[in-house]
Amino acid sequence: MKIDEKRGLGILLSILMLTAGAEIAAAGPQEIIRESFDVAPNGTLRLESDIGSIAIRTHMSERVEVTVKREVRTMNRRRAEEILKDFHVAFDQKGDDVIIQGDFPNDPWQRFWRNITNSLRVKFEITVPEMYNCDLYTRGGKIEIEGIEGSVTARTSGGGLYFREIAGPINGRTSGGRIEIDSAAGPVVVKTSGGGIQARDIENDIKADTSGGRIVIARVRGIVDADTSGGSITIDEAEDAVRARTSGGSITATLISQPSGECNLRTSGGSITVNMTPEVSMDVDAHASGGRVSTEFPVTLRGEIKRNELKAQLNRGGPLLFLRTSGGGIRIKKR
Repeated sequence: MKIDEKRGLGILLSILMLTAGAEIAAAGPQEIIRESFDVAPNGTLRLESDIGSIAIRTHMSERVEVTVKREVRTMNRRRAEEILKDFHVAFDQKGDDVIIQGDFPNDPWQRFWRNITNSLRVKFEITVPEMYNCDLYTRGGKIEIEGIEGSVTARTSGGGLYFREIAGPINGRTSGGRIEIDSAAGPVVVKTSGGGIQARDIENDIKADTSGGRIVIARVRGIVDADTSGGSITIDEAEDAVRARTSGGSITATLISQPSGECNLRTSGGSITVNMTPEVSMDVDAHASGGRVSTEFPVTLRGEIKRNELKAQLNRGGPLLFLRTSGGGIRIKKR
């Protein structure tokens, strides 16, 4: 091996060793807190934290079991230990309710700087009875909840929301992440300012609102209300009325049964496609400023025939199907 090759190999090994050392040092010290509380069903877990992700699971026991993991990612061990001491976690119990508070009580500026530098990582891992309620808030992390039969309220300023197999009502809000819902029996109200929304297997009404993403909702038995300023909307296998509005994409809705009320779909930045089973009966009022209106259903027209407008009775007539777009065409198709 030549001298230059040996020198190059030595430099490469040195870089790898330094990188590995940095990763080991970056892991920093960890601290784990564990608490357990005896509770009865229908109590409420109330958690509020300045930072941290939250994961909620269920079990058959009538206990709330809490694990809080704190880790500092810095190569300065002394500073890491100081940061761990800065962040406090307090526990309380009132009847069957469990209260958890995570904050920086000694220095209010710590909250800001920890979120900016991401040097402190906090994760709340909590197991509760199936028949229990959750009221959760974190200023910096995602929230995951699975298997709850009670009501769920989840708010975060800096992460996604993930709900799975929730029997009670869901109220979720995030300022900076996507929202996913997989199986919900109660009514759903969710809103995000910075991500998409995806939901499926919803047994009740759902209201979904985002300022910056796509909305996809599938298999809904209740009324759908979807609103986005920056993406398309897809609603598949809806069994009741649908309302959808977007300023920046197309809308596709599939109705598999007769809706109980008006369906209202509007977009200023794309086309509208409505798929319906042959037996659905509605009064159609459709207008496309940037395209044509077409239908596969036999209809009874009202007024004159126009390329970009349709006012007609579909089958026997019924609730209003109101469709408006200024950026594409409208298609009403048989499913």
